[in-house]
Amino acid sequence: MTATLAQRDDVDAGRQIAAALRAAGVAGVDDSTLTRGMYSSDASLYRVVPQVVARPDHVEQLQAVHEVSRELGVPLTMRGAGTSIAGNAVGEGIVVDTRDLDGILEVDPEARTARVQPGVVHAQLQRAVARHGLRFGPDPSTHTRCTIGGMIGNNACGTRALGYGRTVDNVVSAQVLFGNGEVASLSADSTGLTAAAGSTAASLAELAGENLAHIRTHFGRFDRQVSGYSLEHLLPEHRGRVDRFLVGTEGTLATLLETEVNLVADEPNRLLLVLGYPDVGEAADAVPALLQAAPGRLIACEGMDSRLVDLVRGAGKPVPDLPDGRSWLFVEAAGEDAADVLAAVRDASGAVGTRLVDADAEAAALWAIRADGAGLAGVSLDTPAHSGWEDAAVPPEQLGSWMREFESLLEQFGLHGYPYGHFGDGCIHCRIDFPFHAGEPDSTGVFAEFLDACAERLAEVGGSLSGEHGDGRVRSSLLETMYDETSRELFSAAKQLCDPDGLLNPGIIADPVSNTQDLRPVRPAAQLPWPGLRMRHDDGDFAAAVHRCTGVGKCVAPQTSSVMCPSYLATGQEKDSTRGRGRILQEAVDGSLVDGLADPAVHEALDLCLSCKGCAVDCPAGVDMAAYKSEALHQTYDVGPEKRRRPRAHYFLGRLPFWARLAAPSAKLLNRVSGVEPLAGIAKRVAGMDPRRGVPQFAETTLRRGAKKDAREAAKGGRSAASAVPATSTAVSPTPDVWVWADSFTDHFFPQSGRAAIEYLRGQGLEVRVIEQHGCCGLPWITTGQLDQARGLVDGVVGLLAGHLATGAPVLALEPSCLATLRSDVLELTSRPEAGDVAAGVRSFAELVTELHAAGRVELPDLAGVRALAQPHCHQRAVVGWSADRALLEAAGAQVEDVPGCCGLAGNFGVEAGHYEVSVDVAETYLLPAVRSARAEHPETVVLADGMSCRIQLDDLADVEAQHLAELFAARAPSRSA
Repeated sequence: MTATLAQRDDVDAGRQIAAALRAAGVAGVDDSTLTRGMYSSDASLYRVVPQVVARPDHVEQLQAVHEVSRELGVPLTMRGAGTSIAGNAVGEGIVVDTRDLDGILEVDPEARTARVQPGVVHAQLQRAVARHGLRFGPDPSTHTRCTIGGMIGNNACGTRALGYGRTVDNVVSAQVLFGNGEVASLSADSTGLTAAAGSTAASLAELAGENLAHIRTHFGRFDRQVSGYSLEHLLPEHRGRVDRFLVGTEGTLATLLETEVNLVADEPNRLLLVLGYPDVGEAADAVPALLQAAPGRLIACEGMDSRLVDLVRGAGKPVPDLPDGRSWLFVEAAGEDAADVLAAVRDASGAVGTRLVDADAEAAALWAIRADGAGLAGVSLDTPAHSGWEDAAVPPEQLGSWMREFESLLEQFGLHGYPYGHFGDGCIHCRIDFPFHAGEPDSTGVFAEFLDACAERLAEVGGSLSGEHGDGRVRSSLLETMYDETSRELFSAAKQLCDPDGLLNPGIIADPVSNTQDLRPVRPAAQLPWPGLRMRHDDGDFAAAVHRCTGVGKCVAPQTSSVMCPSYLATGQEKDSTRGRGRILQEAVDGSLVDGLADPAVHEALDLCLSCKGCAVDCPAGVDMAAYKSEALHQTYDVGPEKRRRPRAHYFLGRLPFWARLAAPSAKLLNRVSGVEPLAGIAKRVAGMDPRRGVPQFAETTLRRGAKKDAREAAKGGRSAASAVPATSTAVSPTPDVWVWADSFTDHFFPQSGRAAIEYLRGQGLEVRVIEQHGCCGLPWITTGQLDQARGLVDGVVGLLAGHLATGAPVLALEPSCLATLRSDVLELTSRPEAGDVAAGVRSFAELVTELHAAGRVELPDLAGVRALAQPHCHQRAVVGWSADRALLEAAGAQVEDVPGCCGLAGNFGVEAGHYEVSVDVAETYLLPAVRSARAEHPETVVLADGMSCRIQLDDLADVEAQHLAELFAARAPSRSA
């Protein structure tokens, strides 16, 4: 082929392609550096920068993209959620994001079928059919975000394929656009293809007819043989199912326009049996006996190594009790006789320990370990673990011997990994610590040699290179080891029939590129000369930190029960996801497409990051985008010989505690002035605030000032110190029962929270004192990247709180974001040894009361009959945790519901000009609908929100005055003598 626009690696070529796509009526065409960088990788090791990204919202637009591709000779790669691990969804020409093609066109409960567009997310389909008691059978670990089109592209299987079949087994019909331009409606009656299938399908059937013997003996030998093209579906005994043949072809032959899929009954009474074994090999050995003990009745049989479970425990996440053993099989059955089925499995298991899990919450927690396996394994070895050889499959009767062979190969090459996977199907996943080195292209040697050795051994036992993830860029070049020359010639013939110009996802399967080409881990990665944060979990290496994002995409789930990622939930745009931002930061440190952290693309990607820290706990790879954003802002504005001028909001909102201290003596006057619209409008413009936001009201009496006043009045009246709210002396003596830290937000904006905590604790007979000295954790400075100034504040507050903790009394923090800062960001900013003591020693209200109640020192209020709707602060949920609050409320008798997600204000984010709409949209994702629903059903519902941001957002958008947990306890507390 002569040189094409795609082969001219310049900006002008991309502009011409984009112009042609727009002229053809295609929506969402983008050739910006930002978008090209975000789509340069999927969840694999590979980086290929596209020239244009298109996101069509109608099937006609998708067809127009193909027409432009053919007219200009530009390669085209289809992409769903971008979770492909083998490099199936990256390409140098046009990358098409299908997620706006998300129509569920028809659900037929009686026929148990659904007709959908390719961009429908798996979980979205499950929710739509659940009301009929149905489900789509296959369920990959990425089910919250993977698309049906992507599942068809890879022939995805997932945990429950053992019971419900692979994706290919559930395809009823498909409408496709072949690479040659032909649109075909593919389905089969009892005799085979229907007339609407078209000439390309007929040619494929003819190709199969000419090679019947070879196809029958080389393809479809066991269920998980999905590498290459699955030619067995073209056989006459399979009715020449071209629709099913296209499943697993990774977009190299045709593009899916819509499909009809089978649904299955979502059986009740699902039970999980956990079987323990001494090691992973013995667990694998047991699989054939389990399958024989309950033929056709097991829905899932998953393998889990103890090393993976230990990672979860090490991260502080709960793991339900597991039976004895160092490797486990999770076996699931459903139906009225599920317990009997699993009893037969247990008897045949030969396990050293067993446990039947019938509690849904415990079962969900165990399955969550499995779902997050890839992300956890990728960041938990001494060096990063990578995809690459993580999808091999063998007939289940060969699994034990293959596992031992695989472990032997790891040892031979000096590699390590955490194997897990679909043991009942003979399919193994494993992330491996290949010794790649940034900036050293020659460091691919061990990777290539290991893959070659594995392919050779796997072929000897009749296995498949891929069991569900496809071949992609990583395994296509190994197909010559798995398949003979005749089989590979058939692949090429099918490619020629369907895509004669070779434009669909080139480099995959039929015309493979080297699996060491375009590897991301060997690209250069710049180090920061003057880092602002310590990046403790990545040995101080910012590049390593941002490369934690491997693209597994949990952050792009369109619906979630957690926090991550609130801006993506509001906008649905890749640039507003944790992954999108991670990719751009990776490009910035690689330095070829994006020009460092000051590049406009970086700041466009980070602009709508709320710094909520949801990703720090919800992302299985531990990405902390809030920290990365702070570092990027610090590097942009404060590092280097030329200091840049910051946005106005950084100087005002980003230093709010400083201005609040200055304003405190004149709080009453300033509050009055803020109510005068012309003056308030000027103040908002100067501060960089959105004009639709209210100006925060300053406390006319701060918590610390009120404590001093109460102490003086107590002294005058001759009352005991315990009956007042005394302040401490600088000598920090005598020691009270509890110290209260007046953080900047509680002190200057919501002192009623502190007063309520003191009232409740004092009413229980405890002596409580407010720390007299000012101490600020520096949170607004941190979130705006003013890290040098923040470090000074942090050192001060660490010294202050450490001195009070040294007295032996606990320190109470009322504002959850400030407490979270002490436990996370403070440790990133200072190396003072006392910082760890402060992080461990300061308590939230719920933590403190829980400890005091357990010690018999306080009584809980009677909250029977109280309905509480709580909005946990994002930082609390991510860093501190909210379980103590829930447990305390329930122990007091309250009915509790907590709202997932973020309130949308997030400190200065929702107040800044340009963020209002997204802030409101985030609030409308979960919080505001939950408040409206709760208040409509039960008007007396108490709305709890400990965080200042959450309280302001609720007041501003819903006219709801939320309470701090301490306020609820103080209002309902029983009196107790000292």
